[in-house]
Amino acid sequence: MSLEAIVFDAYGTLYDVHSVQQRCDAFFPGNGAQLSRLWRAKQLEYTWQRSLMRRYLPFSAVTREALAYACEALALQLTPERMEALMGEYLMLSTYPDVAQAMKRLQGRKLAILSNGSPDMLEPLVAHSGLELDAVLSVDEAKVFKPAPEVYEIAVRKLQVKKENIGFVSSNCWDALGAGAYGFASFWVNRAGQPLDRLGVQPRQVVASLHEILL
Repeated sequence: MSLEAIVFDAYGTLYDVHSVQQRCDAFFPGNGAQLSRLWRAKQLEYTWQRSLMRRYLPFSAVTREALAYACEALALQLTPERMEALMGEYLMLSTYPDVAQAMKRLQGRKLAILSNGSPDMLEPLVAHSGLELDAVLSVDEAKVFKPAPEVYEIAVRKLQVKKENIGFVSSNCWDALGAGAYGFASFWVNRAGQPLDRLGVQPRQVVASLHEILL
């Protein structure tokens, strides 16, 4: 089937969440990398846990709670000023080096983001990066986080493309597999060379960078 649309995850796929590390290290010298990793880990854990509990909060709130947890766990003093400064970094995340060229190569199809991010985080981020997209879609509409099937349904409805004609690209294996289970042609961008998660689903393609995606 010809893919009429390519939908990307945002965090970790197009945008490097660990580009916050430098600011983390400025506030907490020597702890930036550890804080960035724990912050991201708890951020993801909270999305899964809240989805299972049916206690949705916007991703901006989840991200704040994850940062507060990470700082407390590492015994780092998180003042209100530091909280706002670090949250602000999520509106200015760096894109990965392969993003710009890949976007040019994939033009001619509908290009969109489908993210756990809430609109108050995604819209400033996309504007800051200058990426040209046909749609920026958030799980906020479904009030549940990926990999819930109703999240991927948002792309079908908004882009008006059948699910079998949509390619979904994510560097998060669980997200790529969730999209594949829903019915998208999924592409896992395995930048870290990790093994495939055992979830009973195979992506259409596993690649090391966005440059390697074959449609």
